[in-house]
Amino acid sequence: MGVEFIYPEFEVIRNDHRCIACRVCERQCANEVHSYDEDNKIMLSDETKCVNCQRCVALCPTRALKIIKSDCRLRENANWQDDTIKEIYKQAGSGGVLLSSMGNPKPLPVYWDKILINASQVTNPSIDPLREPMETRVFLGKKPSQIEKDENGQIICKFEPQLELSMPVMFSAMSYGSISYNAHQSLATAARQLGVLYNTGEGGLHEDFYCYGENTIVQVASGRFGVHKDYLEAGAAVEIKIGQGAKPGIGGHLPGTKIVGDVSRTRMIPEGSDAISPAPHHDIYSIEDLRQLVYSLKEATEYKKPIIVKVAAVHNISAIASGIARSGADIIAIDGFRGGTGAAPTRIRDNVGIPIELALASVDKRLRDEGIRNNVSIVVGGSIRSSADVVKAVALGADACYIATAALLALGCHLCRTCQSGKCNWGIATQRPELVKRLNPEIGCERLVNLMNAWRHEIKELMGGMGINSIEALRGNRLMLRGIGLTDKELEILGISHAGE
Repeated sequence: MGVEFIYPEFEVIRNDHRCIACRVCERQCANEVHSYDEDNKIMLSDETKCVNCQRCVALCPTRALKIIKSDCRLRENANWQDDTIKEIYKQAGSGGVLLSSMGNPKPLPVYWDKILINASQVTNPSIDPLREPMETRVFLGKKPSQIEKDENGQIICKFEPQLELSMPVMFSAMSYGSISYNAHQSLATAARQLGVLYNTGEGGLHEDFYCYGENTIVQVASGRFGVHKDYLEAGAAVEIKIGQGAKPGIGGHLPGTKIVGDVSRTRMIPEGSDAISPAPHHDIYSIEDLRQLVYSLKEATEYKKPIIVKVAAVHNISAIASGIARSGADIIAIDGFRGGTGAAPTRIRDNVGIPIELALASVDKRLRDEGIRNNVSIVVGGSIRSSADVVKAVALGADACYIATAALLALGCHLCRTCQSGKCNWGIATQRPELVKRLNPEIGCERLVNLMNAWRHEIKELMGGMGINSIEALRGNRLMLRGIGLTDKELEILGISHAGE
């Protein structure tokens, strides 16, 4: 039926004078875009299958290929845009829910880009991080509300379990199954070298990675995939995942095509069966229920590990965070609406949730107003793209940030947003052995370490420019931020002044 035909989104341009028909593009493309015509001795391209992953472009030895966005468009209509019409055609033909990957791509406000960092000049001189001490370590967990001393006047240093990070950045939850073994190994080894932590996601922990336990956060989600006693004891912290930024209010879904081999064994579910997490935890319907699970996990881990509760950024997030802080949790993780994921319903990804910047500022203010800010640490994620975003987040009240998409980009991801297909040409979001091996975990680790070391240096420079020498002095210091192009209401929620004030 003609109405079902949608002109390919991308066009493969092949320079016939440069192409030597080496067939590298054919061998490298998991989507089978390229093929060789034996009769005419030329390469052909099926552009209907192209997702613009850039694998063929990157590996073509003669630079004969480039991929461009097609200029074939439906008739212009400001209300019925091209993508909207094509999505209706797809659903009318399939009757299915549209799935998307890697975060919200819509042109909605990115508040990080509308926040500027203040700098010191004369009366409060800047600090040179190359020549003066600069502290980037952070400790996550409950803090005492006041200093206590013993009978000899010595400070009592008795704290709840803490996570020590060399810098205020961790690798966010990405489950084994949604990403490959080699990607997990890259994250785990990089976390160890950097002195930070990575998160298993809701897919359990492969037995090979138990040795990285001191740098691992193990996750307990509604599906309880891969959760058992040894798993809980393996990590440095336990995270209860209630929601995530890409799909607030719904559960997870890993297609059965990715539930193979060790993924099946690690998740403790049959091969080929879809791993579907329920939308709610069926034992959590109130803060009291959450408190019970928090303390059950504390009991299971002998009160030696911090408990994190992860929620999506939604309109009443400050009230939710207040309840979590009173539930006994040690750390709150908040994921903004631009957070990435391996697969999310397109409508929910693009229309549900709020920006992490506004959620963070609202939560930090609420907890301070209620006098319970020291009860919990705050970790935020959802499109943390650079060291500047990290510094701004800390100044808005975060103790640390989660990154995921940025980490995958460091591994080679090209944001083609087809993770749910399992055909990742870069060996990241796939379980196909011939594709997984394309990601060398040693090189992946090196690139992640390079990225984080670069960010650490930039964080020091940014703090030095503000005349601040520690993350602790930066946390919640909104005087060092100014807004530009923001409404009075946005400035009020963020708790910052406009540039020029």
